[in-house]
Amino acid sequence: MAFHTPALTAERPRTLPNLWDLVAFSLVFGAIVLLAHGGRATLAPLAGLEQTPISLDPMALPDYALRTTLRMLAAIVASLVFTFVYATAAAKSRRAEMVLIPLLDILQSVPVLGFLSFTVVGFMALFPGQVLGVECAAVFAIFTSQAWNMTFSFYQSLKTVPRDLDEASRSFRLSSWQRFWRLEVPFAMPGLVWNTMMSMSGGWFFVVASEAISVGDTTITLPGVGSYVARAIDQRDLAAVGWAVLVMGAVILAYDQLLFRPLVAWAEKFRFEQSAGTTAPGSWLLTLVQRTRLFQLALSPVGFLVRTVSRRRFAFIPAGTAGDSVVARLWSSRAADWGFAALLLAAIAYALWQIIGFVATELSWGDAGEVLLLGSFTLIRVVVLIALATVVWVPIGVWVGLRPRVAERVQPLAQFLAAFPANIAFPFAVVAIVRLGLDPDIWLAPLMVLGTQWYILFNVIAGASAFPTDLREAAASFRIGGWNWWRKVILPGIFPYYVTGAISASGGSWNASIVAEVASWGDTTLTAHGLGAYIAQATCAGDYPRIVLGIAVMSVFVSLFNRLLWRPLFTFAARRLRLD
Repeated sequence: MAFHTPALTAERPRTLPNLWDLVAFSLVFGAIVLLAHGGRATLAPLAGLEQTPISLDPMALPDYALRTTLRMLAAIVASLVFTFVYATAAAKSRRAEMVLIPLLDILQSVPVLGFLSFTVVGFMALFPGQVLGVECAAVFAIFTSQAWNMTFSFYQSLKTVPRDLDEASRSFRLSSWQRFWRLEVPFAMPGLVWNTMMSMSGGWFFVVASEAISVGDTTITLPGVGSYVARAIDQRDLAAVGWAVLVMGAVILAYDQLLFRPLVAWAEKFRFEQSAGTTAPGSWLLTLVQRTRLFQLALSPVGFLVRTVSRRRFAFIPAGTAGDSVVARLWSSRAADWGFAALLLAAIAYALWQIIGFVATELSWGDAGEVLLLGSFTLIRVVVLIALATVVWVPIGVWVGLRPRVAERVQPLAQFLAAFPANIAFPFAVVAIVRLGLDPDIWLAPLMVLGTQWYILFNVIAGASAFPTDLREAAASFRIGGWNWWRKVILPGIFPYYVTGAISASGGSWNASIVAEVASWGDTTLTAHGLGAYIAQATCAGDYPRIVLGIAVMSVFVSLFNRLLWRPLFTFAARRLRLD
């Protein structure tokens, strides 16, 4: 016993709380109080919204910011669940991929206003007379601005897992469940964290549309930063716009420090490399949690549960089912592929027939030709803007991503710029265009890429951050520099990440055209010729046939653009540029 006594006395104090525990529990209880305060308002009667109009008093902004942040956090949680289920199904099943990826292209192209046009009444019917129904509609709208980017990122990572790591997992006879949690999710984590960060910031871009929107006779005005900004723009109150920007900056800084910086520092341990990396990013909150005693003890059951579930050898194929059985051979045969393709084409033909039948009740082929022409105008803007954003942000993203300390400092600034709603820039754009006599068809276009160019920057930073240090050292030892270094080393390394960001930026630009091609400041409204303006005007008028036609044409444009350009590039990156 004498030999064990010192060990016992040394271990006992580690179970007692320390100062770090006090700080950690204070943060947790503070978050619970804020969550309860913000969530209580969602259970109020719907009539209360009409009795308390949006106030431009700056003292109301903290409560508005809390409501908006809770909606965005709820949407990001839903987006993560959707990402893991949807992207995994698309990456693991060839037939599911044939349906899910084109469908994701279509979902990405449907604007937020398009979703709200058909979901607001449905959500309100689920919770009649309650604010909760409108809150669900707003959360769903924010979800549609976040989920697609994260899903594309996770899908790209699952399709580009290095072959040697996959072979190692198979040699250890890991089940598909174990391989998913112990190989594929860790490999995808750095890119997913950066894209989650981008999606959270990108949600701010559409928060005005989700909190202050009119669809025909249905009007939604929820307390939040978005509705505050919409009212400030309508009242031409620049001071209120400035207060909103200040509060947005404070909120972004808060969730950068409390959420994303710890996640970036934690995800650093999942980098794929074979030599010692550069200085890892840090987080004061992660360090605080690591130094706690009682707090870690309280979290230990959660960690034990996660480890147990991830290490379970779940069997998805019943025991005794042979891989070369008659059923398995029939399921994997060419005839089954043709049958599945025939069912898919039949479903597409039926959907198109229903859309044409609905639109044809009030519109003609001349209207369809007009919408196609407007879609061509928007297509030209998207192509030019994505090309310019690529030229500007790829070199900057590589430079930042290869320097963890710089990335750590740039991260909050990049989040703020990504979160900056284009609506706040509308007053300055409208005033400048009117006073200088500029053409709205040209000078409203930059507003489309104002919030979506950051998808390229964030994905390039993620790709450069995940680029293996041993490959950088090998390039340096062979003295590869200048243009050869870009062409043979870093561009192939970041190309899968760039394609993911470019797909999201392209789809986001189409989505942003809804709010960017119609800019207003008080009574002054400027309209550019394009598909976005067409859908926005039809939505305000509650003209559902034109809304359906505009969304259908936009989906066709985005799907063809992705099929003809981005998908071949993605396939090339997955097959030829994997880090094997």
